[in-house]
Amino acid sequence: MTLARLAALHGVAASYSPSPGRTVQASDAALVAALAALDVDASTPDALGAALAERERALRERLLPPTLVHWRAPEGGREELPKDDTAPEALRALPARTRLNLRTEQGDTLTWDAPSPPPHLPLGAHWLRATTPDGAVAEAHLLVAPSRAPEPRGRAYGFLVQLYSLLSRRSWGMGDLGDLAELAAWAGRSVGAGFVQVNPLHAAVPAPPGGSSDPSPYRPSSRRFPDPVHVRVEDVPEFARLRGAARQRAGALLERADGLRRAVLRDGCLIDRDAVWAAKAEALELAARVPLGPGRCAAYSDFLAERGEALEAHATWCALAERHGPDWHAWPAPLRDPDSRETARARAELMDRVDFHERLAWYVDEQLAAAQRAARDAGMGIGLVHDLAVGVHPDGADAWAQRRFFAAGMSTGAPPDAFNAHGQDWNLPPWRPDRLAESGYAPFRELLRAALRHAGAVRVDHVMGLFRLWWVPEGRPPTEGTYVRYDAEAMLAALVLEAHRADALVIGEDLGTVEPGVREALRERGVLGTSVLWFERDWAGEGAGSGKVLPPARWRADCLATATTHDLPPTAARVTGEHVTLRHDLGLLTRPLAAERAEAAADVREWLALAARLGLLRGGAGHEEDEVRAVHRLLLATPARLIGVWLPDAVGDRRPQNLPGTLDAYPNWRLPIADAAGRPVSLEDLTASPRLHALLDVFREFRGARTGGACRGPGAVP
Repeated sequence: MTLARLAALHGVAASYSPSPGRTVQASDAALVAALAALDVDASTPDALGAALAERERALRERLLPPTLVHWRAPEGGREELPKDDTAPEALRALPARTRLNLRTEQGDTLTWDAPSPPPHLPLGAHWLRATTPDGAVAEAHLLVAPSRAPEPRGRAYGFLVQLYSLLSRRSWGMGDLGDLAELAAWAGRSVGAGFVQVNPLHAAVPAPPGGSSDPSPYRPSSRRFPDPVHVRVEDVPEFARLRGAARQRAGALLERADGLRRAVLRDGCLIDRDAVWAAKAEALELAARVPLGPGRCAAYSDFLAERGEALEAHATWCALAERHGPDWHAWPAPLRDPDSRETARARAELMDRVDFHERLAWYVDEQLAAAQRAARDAGMGIGLVHDLAVGVHPDGADAWAQRRFFAAGMSTGAPPDAFNAHGQDWNLPPWRPDRLAESGYAPFRELLRAALRHAGAVRVDHVMGLFRLWWVPEGRPPTEGTYVRYDAEAMLAALVLEAHRADALVIGEDLGTVEPGVREALRERGVLGTSVLWFERDWAGEGAGSGKVLPPARWRADCLATATTHDLPPTAARVTGEHVTLRHDLGLLTRPLAAERAEAAADVREWLALAARLGLLRGGAGHEEDEVRAVHRLLLATPARLIGVWLPDAVGDRRPQNLPGTLDAYPNWRLPIADAAGRPVSLEDLTASPRLHALLDVFREFRGARTGGACRGPGAVP
């Protein structure tokens, strides 16, 4: 009990409930390891007793927690959030006549006495000092956030796409930001889409010498900076100004790019990210040697000043990785510390390379801005929806530059569940909740600002991680992990504050096992959820309907509703059962093939029967394209605020972009969008596809049916 109590006082869970009525105890070893990652020694009885006594004393004597949250209600109040715009509980508990001095983010100073309510505080991350009548002093961060994140201004539909998979006739072997701008402009102007959601565009860890890089966009080197592999080289102004030998070399690189593109679109090769980057890196080296004109120089200087030390640290890691390899744990010991004198000396020696990587970050930033501008100019109400991965690669730039904020010796994952009896280890180091709180959640706010720089919305992968994460001790299986809790109120306040500043929506990926109360807390703060049609069932057990498909009218409204995701079978594969065959061929089934096929077919029949009863299955069962359209009519029949169309679904692609449970057995993250026959489809051919336009007729039907033919504007789905 002593160990469990110490763990609880540090937010480490001694048990968890994977299902109602069932409790699983975490092992003592898992608790000791998690506490050690928080610099708490519980390895011996004496150490455990001393640590418990120290923690209890610290909490007993603490006047204020390191970070407080104040939710600011809108002007005029908000009846459904009565607790907002009152002093945080920790301030109300202070002794009477405690003097409170607030230094605001804006540089102003406010003073008042507890327990009086605070004045109307400005939004932001502020610094608070409390002085009690007997002279005790405490300091804390104060996050002042709006009550809710921005809300959709109307109902909208849009496309979901993995950008690398979307090749145009100008791509260098994988989709790029020029392709994204083209897709957004077409989707907004021609088919009335309101948004385009893409995979994480975060910077990847470069390939080691003689090896390959990790193609997964969900294991990035940095979440604070995008990957220059997404740059459209020809759109970099300096590339167009190459002269002489550099221009000749650029011509050869353009021919190489043609070959990379043809290999994918014509010859059926997989996307080779490393080959694409090798060609682009050489081209961008040439462009970076071209002197900037006065206006461009001023714009670059502004970018450097805006991104500041974070960019310098990121570029320093990139430069050091070129010299010492991409795993900073293997660097000379002094360079493993980003703040050491040796690192500062190395940065000065490598200043040309540091500047090059800063220049790359600027190029990507400019093209991201251009893509969002193209989306908005095309009439999209939201525009780009960027994806925020749940964590970063342990060997990458963020884990090096911000290492004090990550739990050493720990990995994020998931406990065993009905879908994975062995649990999951994602090999992503988790945030330390104590260090986040001590910093006023500065690292979290920083990466949110980066994700929202050129976005109309952000999708937060595994949004449940704002509340708790499953920590797996290094070298141990996921079954021997434990949950560690975060200050969800503070994490949500940071999220809502930055979304408000960017005037952007927040979409939480809340699929899978979700702790009771999490969805309600997210909804209260305006965070939309994610609903995938095949998972929407009446598990609550209302009468005889338990486990049955959930009728569209009973879906939640505050969500992005989709038919599939990058980790799930495309809709055509699901309605035909091809996803079961694929898993069987790869040896992933845990039951006989016949049983899996029967269950999958019964699931599809149940949904299509519901569509037929509602008059949404127009061509009858058995015709794949009609069934795919019926699935999307079901989505439109829900009250969901946002409807997402998986872009490969529009041309009948059967292959998932990622097949969980596989490594080399399946080409995860390397497939171009293809048609029903598996032939790669370029962006130009995709936008002209009769199958795509037949699917989009479904959305035109609903707009016409609900408005009597009147147009409500781009992206609006009544």
